Amino acid sequence: MIRWIACLLFLAPLFVGAGQTEVQGARLWVAPDQTRLVVDAAAAVEHRIFPLKDPHRLVIDIPDARFSGQLPVAERKDLLVIGLRSGVHDGDNLRIVIDLKRPVRAKSFLAAPNERYGHRIVVDLLPREDDGEPTGSALPVRDEAAARDLIVAIDAGHGGEDPGAIGTAKTEEKTVTLAVARKLAALINQETGLRAVLIRDGDYFLGLEKRVQLARRKRADLFLSIHADAFDDKGVRGSSIFTLSQKGASSKAAEWLANRENSADRIGGIALEELEDKDPNLLKILWDMQQNGNMEHSQLAAKAVLGRLGRVGVVHNRHVQQAPFAVLKAPDIPSILVEIAFITNAEEERRLRERRYQDQLARALFAGVRDYFQHHPPPGTRFARRDLPRQHIIHSGDTLLEIANQYEVSLSSLRRANRLEGDLIRVGQVLTIPES
Repeated sequence: MIRWIACLLFLAPLFVGAGQTEVQGARLWVAPDQTRLVVDAAAAVEHRIFPLKDPHRLVIDIPDARFSGQLPVAERKDLLVIGLRSGVHDGDNLRIVIDLKRPVRAKSFLAAPNERYGHRIVVDLLPREDDGEPTGSALPVRDEAAARDLIVAIDAGHGGEDPGAIGTAKTEEKTVTLAVARKLAALINQETGLRAVLIRDGDYFLGLEKRVQLARRKRADLFLSIHADAFDDKGVRGSSIFTLSQKGASSKAAEWLANRENSADRIGGIALEELEDKDPNLLKILWDMQQNGNMEHSQLAAKAVLGRLGRVGVVHNRHVQQAPFAVLKAPDIPSILVEIAFITNAEEERRLRERRYQDQLARALFAGVRDYFQHHPPPGTRFARRDLPRQHIIHSGDTLLEIANQYEVSLSSLRRANRLEGDLIRVGQVLTIPES
């Protein structure tokens, strides 16, 4: 059960779960719009939370428990939490007090053990919407008469409670994906006509639903989710790119990977199907299939990025794969998921830790994104008004006739523009596309 508590009100204590145990420590994760406190316990524990004011505080009481770890120090950037303290209350009960900067709404639940963590009490703190402080931003208003920038939503996979895959040298996927995402955002923001939005710009957890929601709120033109692959066979290596599948995964490996990535919500301590306050309209958007036109552009973007990644290192699969990734299910945004390397491969793990290789990956992703928008710029954008020659990078399976049909040019004019005597083309070759 999940219940909301307003810290301006004095509510009756709420008990959740049962048990008696040792509390081993706590962690604090700060996101732009909320703060999450995670309390680790050796077994399932009973707890109650209630607010106090003058000054604002949130109290967590854990009956018949003792604290053996340390409380985290609040970060200066945290807009909600001043600090935390603990002590013995009313005999053998443990009390944790969160000193607050402002009134909050609090949501707590018990999280069962999983492959990474034991029993946990999870407390999410969100700013109240009625305390006079802004809690969010409205959708941006576009001036349709003026050419606008294209918006690329960059999603660094995992974060906070969910480290993602972990390499032999203890490299965490969440750290690598954020480093590459930040480098990619910097490159995009240097390009005229492009603007990057980082879905996650820190070490905190975001549910898959929230990631898609943020991209749609920013009215993104492309959603690019960055991950680092993992597999039992430590010799497997290379990058892969995925788009959403309407039916099933294009391979057993893709199906296995989708299941692993889609479990991120549960690893982070919460699963969509367990929430009582989920918005049915939003869930319908998330779980309905994208329209065919949107999926086609996802494929086009994926091919462009895959072609560029192939110049950086080994490509695990030379074709764009499909799998039912929950994070790709925005109905109105072309979306791709990039597995930049296998973090479980010792050599690739070592390279993923190097800034130079991260730079190379970011430049390849940027070049692929730019290629896609140069060939398929949405109307009304600055890219659509560029007077640039169109180009096409040859991918595996492309034919000259298919390329001519795609760009609505004659086969003979395509040959002349590229000084081709026949129809022979090679993977990685760049063709100039003549005017229609």
